[in-house]
Amino acid sequence: MALRIAGLVVPNQKRLEIALTYLYGIGLTRSQQALKQLKINPNIRVKDLDDKTADILREYLEKNFRLEGDLRREVMLNVKTLKEMGSWRGNRHSKHLPVRGQRTKTNSRTVRGNVRRTMGSGRRVATKT
Repeated sequence: MALRIAGLVVPNQKRLEIALTYLYGIGLTRSQQALKQLKINPNIRVKDLDDKTADILREYLEKNFRLEGDLRREVMLNVKTLKEMGSWRGNRHSKHLPVRGQRTKTNSRTVRGNVRRTMGSGRRVATKT
């Protein structure tokens, strides 16, 4: 039986403490805290979890943390608010540039969508004949 939390199926083969990090809004620290609070062994595999423990875990996480869709919606709303205010951060978000003061001459490829704007960058090396 697959463990389903907040509409997402958690991977069966992983250790429980790692598997919980697949949920948006739960990192390793939060995962460890939740398991410690519920006194569940973090080294147990998800497939070995019994139904009662799984229900307790699911209920605890959904009650105490904002997860998946709700959290994504909240983050999107926050970014939208920044854009509407016309703040510096909002403008950076709308232009798809780094928001937190990083340099853009180099190193912002992932935010800009791996755009190569200069003539020589990204070209294949010509084959020698």
